Amino acid sequence: MFRTALRNVLAHKARLLMTVLAVMLGVAFVSGTLVFTDTLGNAFRNQSAKSYDDVAVAVTTHADRRDDKTAGIDAATLKKIQGLDGVATATGRVSGFAGVADPGGKLIGNGWSNTGANFSPDTNGKDASYTFVDGRGPAGDDRIALDKETAKKGKYQVGDRVRVATNGPVKEYTLSGVFTTEDGAVNAGGSLVLFDTPVAQQLYLRPGWFQDVTVTAAAGASDRKLLDAVKPLLPKDATAQTGKVLADDQAKQIESGLSNLNTMLLAFAAIALFVGIFLIGNTFTMLVAQRTRELALLRAVGASRRQVKRSVLLEAAVVGALASVIGFLLGLGLATGLRSAMSLIGGKIPAGPLVISPVAVGAAFGVGILITVLAAWLPARRAAKIAPVAAMSSVHAVATTKSLVVRNSIGGVLTLLGAAGIVAGAAAGSDGRTIIGIGAFVALIGVIVLIPLLSRPVIALVRPMLLKLFGVSGKLAAQNAVRNPRRTGATASALAIGLTLVTGISVLGVTLGQAVDRMTTDNIRADYMISMASGDPLDESALTALEKSDAVVAVSPQQAASIKVEGTYHSVSGVTPGDVQKVFSLKTVSGSLDSLGDGEIAVGDKTAKSNGWKPGTSLPVTYDDDKKGTLTVGAVYEENEFLSPVLMPKNILTAHQSHPDIREIWLRTDGGASKANEQAVVDALGDNPAMSVMDRQDIRDTFGGFISMALNIMYGLLAMALIIAVLGVINTLAMSVFERQQEIGMLRAIGLDRRKVKRMIRLEAVVISVFGAVVGVALGTFLGWAIGRTLASSIPDYALVIPWDRIAVFLVLAALVGVLASLWPARSAAKLNMLTAIKTE
Repeated sequence: MFRTALRNVLAHKARLLMTVLAVMLGVAFVSGTLVFTDTLGNAFRNQSAKSYDDVAVAVTTHADRRDDKTAGIDAATLKKIQGLDGVATATGRVSGFAGVADPGGKLIGNGWSNTGANFSPDTNGKDASYTFVDGRGPAGDDRIALDKETAKKGKYQVGDRVRVATNGPVKEYTLSGVFTTEDGAVNAGGSLVLFDTPVAQQLYLRPGWFQDVTVTAAAGASDRKLLDAVKPLLPKDATAQTGKVLADDQAKQIESGLSNLNTMLLAFAAIALFVGIFLIGNTFTMLVAQRTRELALLRAVGASRRQVKRSVLLEAAVVGALASVIGFLLGLGLATGLRSAMSLIGGKIPAGPLVISPVAVGAAFGVGILITVLAAWLPARRAAKIAPVAAMSSVHAVATTKSLVVRNSIGGVLTLLGAAGIVAGAAAGSDGRTIIGIGAFVALIGVIVLIPLLSRPVIALVRPMLLKLFGVSGKLAAQNAVRNPRRTGATASALAIGLTLVTGISVLGVTLGQAVDRMTTDNIRADYMISMASGDPLDESALTALEKSDAVVAVSPQQAASIKVEGTYHSVSGVTPGDVQKVFSLKTVSGSLDSLGDGEIAVGDKTAKSNGWKPGTSLPVTYDDDKKGTLTVGAVYEENEFLSPVLMPKNILTAHQSHPDIREIWLRTDGGASKANEQAVVDALGDNPAMSVMDRQDIRDTFGGFISMALNIMYGLLAMALIIAVLGVINTLAMSVFERQQEIGMLRAIGLDRRKVKRMIRLEAVVISVFGAVVGVALGTFLGWAIGRTLASSIPDYALVIPWDRIAVFLVLAALVGVLASLWPARSAAKLNMLTAIKTE
């Protein structure tokens, strides 16, 4: 039977090609994902271990110049650590944000990973953490050094003047050297600026203090003993660990971070393989149907049912193994491509070999073979049931009425249960997403089971239109599409799954995008929003500069803080009285926002209702500096997403903050947004590359951009599932043409010309594709609505938006898929010799 299975594979090479492609694509995604994440993880782990190779003990404090409660490590403590027995060196480190401007004034790097640190030379004038390839380390207030990649991007050479922005005004420095480093910020696509130690301390902490200390051990010294000796010297807010523990912890963090990417990519691989099951099952079902006589003859000459079943499954295993080999090799190429793609978009990946783990190899071949055999099991079971007497007839076994009733009953029950679960999850709000996920899976299975039943009435609706527009070709196409409902259903199911996911994501994404857009449009009156590219707070000097600008007519910060009222903390926004109403559309519920100018506060309506506050209420408060006071509620307003639920005059808040926490600055300009006004704002800020100046459209893009980006990523990943669905349509049509050679020959003989034969096959493909797309769009819209309901409570003015334009595009693309998929089968059908075809059994 093994020889029989192998002979059948070789005899039907063209028919099995589509199956091989479907399995190959799924296996490539699985193996590529595993190899890529293993390679990435290994490279970063090696880099992490390398960076801690010489570190015996690392001390961390998380001190910051804005935080008076965490001091850091002073010079005296550092000197004590340096004097301990077994310590070779103890280096104090201090760091923070530093953005480098290119010659055009634009920020080099991505903002959040642009870092500044201190250069700490030893007695030989070298810092072991950095290797200089040109020049030397910075010494003095006017000197900096840059990492090699940043210097290259900015086209800077030693001796050039470089503009650097920290959290204050921009300053120019002379470039003293260029270095290479294994620093994580640089590898993440950012930049690293080295300052002389006193300069870095002044910028990021305070003179004479360090945030961290790195200790290296003398020959023969124990890391553990050094750790025990260092700990008693440290302040309470400092933590100390050995370099090995830190490297292990960082390796775990890297693994945890990559697991999310791994899970997402594997999820899409699973979707592709799930879609592939229908293609594989369809292929083997048609092969078994075409070989009814052959299989029945095997039974007649003595083959048992088990042997026939085993023959079909062995055939599937051979196909799966072949596809797995090709898919695994393709996966290696995919992993290499993903690594290169990350480098192109700015993510520097440490050098390292491609890691091919036994898990990746086992998963690739296990999945490929298992999926193929699983999909072929039902066709193999049907093949085993073929009676020997069938060898005497050309009539293939057809599904019994009982089997169809059982199938449709099961499908109906599953669909209703799944729909009920989806509705229940939507009604449960934010806690119902798991229920929706389970319900969606059950409903999808139910719809797939029911699709053969649905195909007849749905396609019957379009039959009159096909007849009217395309005549006899249209009529024959509609009849052929429902001739074998199971085959049509299996083909349409592949498209339905892909379109369900794409439509659901589109409905959800467009709904959320428009909600964010409405939220921005309805609440913002400002022309511009200023923020730091790094996400850090703005320096108060930026607000002062904008207040002095002649182009600015209204300006208010969003200065973050918190107050404690009767034991409960409430977030606060410090704002400029009078101007805050000009930059935000604040709707007053009661009282007057003008009371902010009198030193009173405004409270959001939800917060006021939950606490029983109203205009005139006096509140005993405790500020962040632990000082107490009394505030009076002067107004209640409708809350929005851009301000905290408590508004307070910024001068009152600043009195209790040593470093004002200004997250954004909102402003209106004379004459509204324009290139001239934008340039005036940039000039007022000192042409600071680290500060983002965003107009209203930029603000919309910032708050809604991640939704568009996520949609595009999802579309790209789901494209593979749709490609497999297209292969399914091609496969179905090709085998349908093969089965109907005699029929097509008769049609040609009675007058149907080649052009009309081609049109008949094309229309059949379009009908099947659009049918699957309609089912997918309907189910996807339902899922998008349900998931949206779980988010409605956290999104103001949430309203379902059905993207009719995108849905129309999906349906047109489905029709186009049918046309493209039919090209080869239609051409084959039209080229059939009518006399030869008529004689074909």
